[in-house]
Amino acid sequence: MAGNVGMSKKGRPKRLVLEQKRDRLWPYLEKMALQSPGSKLALSHKHDWLILLLLAAIDGVLNMIEPFHRYVGKDMMTNLMFPFKEDTIPMWAVPILSIFIPILIFVAFYFVRRDIYDLHHAILGLMFASLITGVITDAIKDAVGRPRPNFFERCFPDKKPVFDKDTGDVLCTGIKAVIKEGYKSFPSGHTSWSFAGLGFLSWYLSGKIRVFDRRGHIGKLCLVLLPLLIAALVGVTRVDDYWHHWTDVFAGGLIGIIVSSICYLLLFPFPTYPDGWAPYVFFHMMGESECTSQRGSRTPHVGRLDEMSLRMETWKDGQDISDC
Repeated sequence: MAGNVGMSKKGRPKRLVLEQKRDRLWPYLEKMALQSPGSKLALSHKHDWLILLLLAAIDGVLNMIEPFHRYVGKDMMTNLMFPFKEDTIPMWAVPILSIFIPILIFVAFYFVRRDIYDLHHAILGLMFASLITGVITDAIKDAVGRPRPNFFERCFPDKKPVFDKDTGDVLCTGIKAVIKEGYKSFPSGHTSWSFAGLGFLSWYLSGKIRVFDRRGHIGKLCLVLLPLLIAALVGVTRVDDYWHHWTDVFAGGLIGIIVSSICYLLLFPFPTYPDGWAPYVFFHMMGESECTSQRGSRTPHVGRLDEMSLRMETWKDGQDISDC
């Protein structure tokens, strides 16, 4: 009896039988997964997702590069001697505010509307806005090399300044990594990332809840402005913590809001439009579906291959598929 434990009726081990069934079913499951609307949509934008990975890699390289060390003389230290203290909002909290929270809101709208096109394009646009902003911000930081307001304590932790006798430039005695960050004041990364993600969220909400429906609901406007207020408060903390000059924060906010606006309007209509509640691709697919159904009613016996041939002929003739 003990020798039959774990054996199938044909005498083969049950584990082997299960593995064989899994191997037979896996190609079908994989095919079904690739044919789902979400998978098809992601695959159709695979180049966009690859570019996102490239942008992330570029931003990583920019963070490793040594920034330009701008000349800092003794007379310039007056505005750079503020206290060196911890961030009120650490860098790891910025992606939570500007990326993860907006994505959770996108997912919530998806469960309400079940629109995979809206979810995909919202996440894609948000990621593009954040990473493009990150690359622009870090590239400018490295090129400008502006000292932070707390540069003195970064450069001279013992508060004993040392200057080059010939050039008059600082000869820092502090920790190398701390000094490196001290030359990255302009523009503010916290602020630009916050306005990129939360600015995109404001655009998204304004379209979804139809703020500009001419009914005068001020509550909707307050809801749309809330993410921008949070982003602005993040920028204020950077000045209060003496990590940035106010001009750094202003420039960072400007970069973030401009990039987020461009990325949103590339994928979604302007919120003031009647169709401003859904991405462009949604209406394109709706038009394509209507054209397909109309062709099917005119030629009910046309097969799938014939239908695809008809679409190809339409595209070759230069006619938009949404025009039928």
